[in-house]
Amino acid sequence: MKLSGKEKVSYGLGAVGKDMVYMLSASYVLYYFQDVCGVPALAMGVILMAARVFDAFNDPIMGVIVARTRTRWGKFRPWLLIGTVTNAVILYIMFAAPPALDGRGLVAYAAVTYILWGVTYTMMDIPYWSMIPAFTDSGKERENLTTLARSCAGVGSAIITIVTMLAVHTLGGNNERVGFRSFALIIAVLFVVFIVLTCVNIKEKATIDMEAPSIGKMFRALIQNDQAMTIVITIVVINCAIYITSNLVIYFFKYDFGGTGWFNSYTVFNTFGGAIQILSMMIFFPLMRRFMNTIRVFYVCLASAVIGYAVLLILAFTNMSNVFVLFIPAFFIFAANGVLQVLTTIFLANTVDYGELQNGRRDESVIFSMQTFVVKLASGIAALVASISLSVFSLSSETTTEAEQTIDFAKNVAASSKAGLRMTMTIIPVILLFIGLFWFRKKYMLTDAEMERITAEVHKKRGVS
Repeated sequence: MKLSGKEKVSYGLGAVGKDMVYMLSASYVLYYFQDVCGVPALAMGVILMAARVFDAFNDPIMGVIVARTRTRWGKFRPWLLIGTVTNAVILYIMFAAPPALDGRGLVAYAAVTYILWGVTYTMMDIPYWSMIPAFTDSGKERENLTTLARSCAGVGSAIITIVTMLAVHTLGGNNERVGFRSFALIIAVLFVVFIVLTCVNIKEKATIDMEAPSIGKMFRALIQNDQAMTIVITIVVINCAIYITSNLVIYFFKYDFGGTGWFNSYTVFNTFGGAIQILSMMIFFPLMRRFMNTIRVFYVCLASAVIGYAVLLILAFTNMSNVFVLFIPAFFIFAANGVLQVLTTIFLANTVDYGELQNGRRDESVIFSMQTFVVKLASGIAALVASISLSVFSLSSETTTEAEQTIDFAKNVAASSKAGLRMTMTIIPVILLFIGLFWFRKKYMLTDAEMERITAEVHKKRGVS
């Protein structure tokens, strides 16, 4: 039975909510604690990486828990709802650091809340994405739902990248700390509302009912699924490149591009980039699929991203004064990023079918728990690289009490610091993209034709005509 329009819309709204929350944390938690609250950049880098190491144990375990869940509401929706509510509460607490805290107390607060945020996000993210292969067949239905979900996720991400700093200054006036707290509350409430709609309207369809594996069997299954591991490593490398740039772009506008209204230029840039990213998911990807297979689309997107970073590096060393010039590299980078998000999810979903045929197990939750882990691992690595560069290049706010819109922070930043920032956010991502390309090209073998064969074999084993 085909998915109804109501199910598609409800699933898409869930993606909007969850990626609003994720993007707020991934793109602004470093800025909030380091630049607004005053936590040392290196301390934040260590905290973010430590949280990701903890997730190395938490995510696969959560995948096992979801796989073993049996309730009248299914195995996905209960955890989706529980994880959402708890994550929304932690999100607000994380961006509501008490002003009285400082020093070690503030560092401890950042560490505890961020780790708890990661744990609770895992609780809802794994079951959300695990539902795709659970109620779709490989092929057009899966691609269409994945494209829709990723497009909606792109909308959620774009909303955050576009409105955050304007909302923070609007809600908090001259106090970014107050602005972030109020904005986080709004996003947390919207998150809960959207996921509740998803849980109410999405009905889990028949899945293969198997004995839930132990932790040991789980890791063996992942190791045996070489295609899943190939995509996992590819996602880590590509997302590291993307997140290094996304973590540093706000500092680029504040301390390099400059101006008294730097956050207005930052907002304009993100508005354009967010729009391109959404269009790439909804229009560019389906259009490209008419003329080439998914693997060729993947290669084209990597080339587009490399071109964008090269242009950005060149422009960064010119006398920039107009934000619209930066739209040129933004187009190539954001368009590539949007399509890559759709592709990696499709590739990962395909490895579920591959694993069922090869290993006799259909471990949706397990495979997608790895996606959750590697995305957060990539964000942790990227945040560590960003925090080291911020410390080395001495980029931090001198004050958070003055009216920031009247301060041109870039005037007090050395030319060498600006150059270091520019190279960190462009050259390192390009190197990582080439590594990802090499690994994927060497290891991935699930072409469209191969997936048709695998799907036919899986249906034959299930007795599906």
